[in-house]
Amino acid sequence: MSKFDICKHLLYLHFQYINMKLGFTTLALFMQPNNDIINLAKKHEFEMIEILGEGPFFERENPEYINCGLDVRIHAATVDINIASLNKGIRNESVKQMIECGLYAEKIGAKTITVHPGIIGRNEPRLRNWALEIACESVGEIIDNTNVEISVENMPVRGKFLANTVEEIEMIREATGCSLTIDTGHGNTCGNLEEMLELKNISYCHLNDNDGVKDQHITLGEGTLDLNLLKKIDIGIIELNNFDNILKSKEVIENL
Repeated sequence: MSKFDICKHLLYLHFQYINMKLGFTTLALFMQPNNDIINLAKKHEFEMIEILGEGPFFERENPEYINCGLDVRIHAATVDINIASLNKGIRNESVKQMIECGLYAEKIGAKTITVHPGIIGRNEPRLRNWALEIACESVGEIIDNTNVEISVENMPVRGKFLANTVEEIEMIREATGCSLTIDTGHGNTCGNLEEMLELKNISYCHLNDNDGVKDQHITLGEGTLDLNLLKKIDIGIIELNNFDNILKSKEVIENL
């Protein structure tokens, strides 16, 4: 490779970062005043925000996010939710709440809701395949009843989680036409992040780190995540539960 080609390649990598649209999750500031969250995002030059859509958020009016000047996404509820449940009652209520989240996203102008694909209580091949089929049906139903982008997230290594392999999340995407939210920490625990980042229809990524074993959601650079893989990402949400650590992670990305 000539010196010219090397310089061109280095410039490509540099501008690949410069073009990354970056935001953070309101998990770090959950239930703080909306205007405070929005102002913090703008103060620190974030372009996006991902609202944590757990139950208490919907119990209050949130008009501040309408036309707030940020690219708004919503992480749909995960607590006590399982769209792949073999129990029809739990599955139906979970899907209903995902649809309601999608309708709320339309109301405030959010582009995407990220949905967890579900879990299996007993990880036997026959039951897992059944749960995957139910997950596909559920995602399809959510898509059919909303007008926002539905994005399914890859899950960590633990056996109860669906869609923690490239094959399973690709199966859901192909069966439903959904988008994907790729979580760097989840992929790091599974050892398949690089493959995950090559998949089609990625809406955005969750950025966090861990020790490669547990889903710890720690500051970027404090775990075993290959930070060079971040250069493959165009749109990222820093997903941590502490705002100071979000700012530290932002600095890590800027110093790549």
